[in-house]
Amino acid sequence: MGDLVQHRKVELAEISGKTVAIDAYNMLYQFLSIIRGADGTPLKDRSGRITSHLSGLFYRTANLVEAGIKPVYVFDGTPPTLKEEEIRRRISVKKVAAVKYERALRLGKIEEAKVYAQATSRLEDYMVSGAKSLLTLMGVPWVQAPSEGEAQAAYMAMRGDVWAAASQDYDALLFGAPRLVRNLSITGRRKLPRKNVYVEVKQEIVELNRVLEELAVTREQLVTIGILIGTDFNPDGVEGIGPKTALTLAKKHGTLENILPNLKKAEFPVEPKRIAQIFLDPEVTPHYVLKWKSPDVEGTLDYLCKGHDFSRERILGALERMSTGFKEGEKKATLEKWFSSA
Repeated sequence: MGDLVQHRKVELAEISGKTVAIDAYNMLYQFLSIIRGADGTPLKDRSGRITSHLSGLFYRTANLVEAGIKPVYVFDGTPPTLKEEEIRRRISVKKVAAVKYERALRLGKIEEAKVYAQATSRLEDYMVSGAKSLLTLMGVPWVQAPSEGEAQAAYMAMRGDVWAAASQDYDALLFGAPRLVRNLSITGRRKLPRKNVYVEVKQEIVELNRVLEELAVTREQLVTIGILIGTDFNPDGVEGIGPKTALTLAKKHGTLENILPNLKKAEFPVEPKRIAQIFLDPEVTPHYVLKWKSPDVEGTLDYLCKGHDFSRERILGALERMSTGFKEGEKKATLEKWFSSA
């Protein structure tokens, strides 16, 4: 899907004063993958508990709030049954990566080991509950989705309760999010895996209406394109069909029902209409409260410093910058709202 849509690179300042619903699982997985030692070992406290996700969540959230952005995190609920195959595939990939990681370590191939280590990242229940506790202490709201977090984030954006959904995946567009923000959790220079090459990573905004206009398709056809290429609910897509071919088929035949008879040897593990239904009528909840508060400084310090051995000085400094950013963001949002209604 990424090959078909136009990305507009922006600075964080352009998102200042905006409220963004972040796919929490997506972001936490990134932190678990990226925040590791040279040999791939994740960040841990003195008790041996992994804290990479807490470190990434705290500092990145503080940076976003300091920039005047109001984040709300959306956590996945029970995945649709159609996602079971993809979940099994991911578990299998992690097991294979774990074996390769240990082998690379034994052979002293440290850089290779780190690449495999990143692929072994697993988000455990205690990590999720810890992330929610930390966000509450920081005064940042979070929402528990009944099913897919991206679907819930998209729904909140469609209602106008948030300005955009944020994720690395493009599913939020298929779920109907009017705007998608990518690279919100990562920025700056990043080294490409297994290459001595660095790239500059910036935030990107993808607008659904612009995508539909440029491709000359409807949202339903965009979902059809996603199904043909492959989604979490049919990971393999249709053999031999890439983004450009999928776009051509969608524009030529219009609907998924008209496309299917023209696909030779096309096999779907489930009825494609069921997949489309997940995107077009997802399970979401309208019952959520978005309220930002000043961070509980002492509570956050106790949780991170006493509980997980973080640096008190660094945490306190980030909280102070966060408080200042929150106040400035509130002023900017109020001004924009006043001028837009004037």
